[in-house]
Amino acid sequence: MTAPVPAAGLAAPDASVEQVPRIRLRGLRKTFGTVVAVDNLDLDIADGEFFAMLGPSGSGKTTVLRMIAGFETPTAGTVELGGVDASRQPPFRRDVNTVFQDYALFPHMTVEQNIAYGLRVQRVPKADRARRVGEALDMVRLDGFGARKPSQLSGGQRQRVALARALVNSPRVLLLDEPLGALDLKLREQMQLELKAIQREVGITFVFVTHDQDEALTLCDRLAVFRDGRIEQLGRAEDVYESPATRFVADFVGTSNVIDGELARTILGRDGTVSIRPEKVRVTATRDAVGSGEVAVEGNVREIVYAGAETRVVVAAAGVTIAALLLNTSTSATELGRGQRVTLSWDRAAARVIENRPGSRPEFTE
Repeated sequence: MTAPVPAAGLAAPDASVEQVPRIRLRGLRKTFGTVVAVDNLDLDIADGEFFAMLGPSGSGKTTVLRMIAGFETPTAGTVELGGVDASRQPPFRRDVNTVFQDYALFPHMTVEQNIAYGLRVQRVPKADRARRVGEALDMVRLDGFGARKPSQLSGGQRQRVALARALVNSPRVLLLDEPLGALDLKLREQMQLELKAIQREVGITFVFVTHDQDEALTLCDRLAVFRDGRIEQLGRAEDVYESPATRFVADFVGTSNVIDGELARTILGRDGTVSIRPEKVRVTATRDAVGSGEVAVEGNVREIVYAGAETRVVVAAAGVTIAALLLNTSTSATELGRGQRVTLSWDRAAARVIENRPGSRPEFTE
């Protein structure tokens, strides 16, 4: 990966340690009484990477983030930052900053004072402090807002202030704990683009925790899908989406048709379980000729859901329910009706074999 050029005033990644993971977790474990929150986790996150930890509530992702930040101490295992064991270091000694969902801004301070707070604690000279605060405001597109109080800002603007405050100290790692969760959908989508642009600009490692799979896929270079304190699958966003390793990942990351039984045997030529994404499935009102690389099955339309840019068609076929996602670029979806006999078809290569064992996960490899 080519590291982005950092913004003015922000520390550039040290080329001498580029080959060392910015974050390395080994055998990481955290228990709260009898509850195992994180279970023997191994993970490397590269310098300058935008990495997402994705999973449902209680899957362990936030606990991992808190151990990286130093807010929680591992029960076992190590947290290395830039090749240095930081497992027992307090948060203020780690080259890491955190952005929280609730922003945690000081309501009695102005935007400039909020951003400058950490620099004042570090006794940065006033002139240097003012320059760095100005650069941070420019970076988050809030030039001219420095004199305002947080109560005078929108939710998206307050989130940008929290980002500027976290970045003004030039950390090597920025941890983001569901930072967009309090925003409405349109603003959240806008902030996703802003975050991605800022990460490219500053060139540091971003670790983003979320339960929103669309958000993770949009933002990250790689992601880890968490389940019960372990990583269920780790890889590039497109690989995890296109080739889910387990039934849990297929169901959690996006929407997927998970098929087993007789239809799976027809597809695979043996027993097994396959996953087919709804957008890969075609729907026709007549049985067309099927090519050698295709699978086709007939069924009856059970439900049609219009969703603006697309229509979701649910079909009962071969003893299972299969969903297809049709873009509303033609009238084909509106011509279908409930109970209608249709043919579903897809490229044989679109059906991905998945692991069906509960709790299965790929082993960590160097």
